[in-house]
Amino acid sequence: MRDDTPHETRRVRLSRTFDEDAELYDRARPGYPPELFDALHALAGTGPGCRVLEVGAGTGKATVPLAARGCRITAVELGADMAAVARRNLAAYEAVEVVTADFETWPLPGDPFDAVVAATAFHWIDPAVRMTRAADALRPGGALAVVSTQHVAGGSEEFFAEVQRCYERFDPATPPGLRPPAADDVDTSDHAAEAARSGRFGPVERRRWQWELTYTTEEYLRLLRTYSNHRALPPEALAGLLSCVAALIDGRHAGRVTKRHLTELRVSRTL
Repeated sequence: MRDDTPHETRRVRLSRTFDEDAELYDRARPGYPPELFDALHALAGTGPGCRVLEVGAGTGKATVPLAARGCRITAVELGADMAAVARRNLAAYEAVEVVTADFETWPLPGDPFDAVVAATAFHWIDPAVRMTRAADALRPGGALAVVSTQHVAGGSEEFFAEVQRCYERFDPATPPGLRPPAADDVDTSDHAAEAARSGRFGPVERRRWQWELTYTTEEYLRLLRTYSNHRALPPEALAGLLSCVAALIDGRHAGRVTKRHLTELRVSRTL
């Protein structure tokens, strides 16, 4: 599938697909390893009473654990339906406010935050303003904590090699022979370079964790239906892709596959 959409326009369009089925996103998407929140506490100070601005909160996958640790959180989420699900998930926490807005234009409060946290969301924010906006939201010495999660080699490796035939058939833009990278080959130094170029942040500290989840066929199909690049496929192509994936899992992998994730935390503080 050829895509002639300018990169910036495509980024904005894909970022809005998550709100099309917020309930599915909430059910199907995994959370984060507990070690991440221990490291956030140690590196970014996200303990009891910490004032946190969360960027791209989604349905609250990271917000709930942060709220449970006693943080006071303003969670900004662009999608109205995603924000509504987040409010429901966070109803027990009085110190959490969910705001429906885009971070790029949302008026920053006068009282600065101790930490800005973006969990699997920072790459959706306009790169022209995200570092400056994050720095403007923080007190001197405040922490910007960016979390990314990526599929890496491991788990059901034979399945992830075989399933590329499904992608090549139903999404011709798929590079032939594509495979998940080894965790050690994942390079995220671009974030540190971006922080340095902004002139607003000091050195970046990094922590990494690998973890695995096993999915039934239906669970894995639900997960795929939450991915922006899958949702952007024409309906008939998406239906064909999901049918092909299901047949492979059921026919050759006994109805279950395991996916390995790499979660990385990058923390830097304002100068």
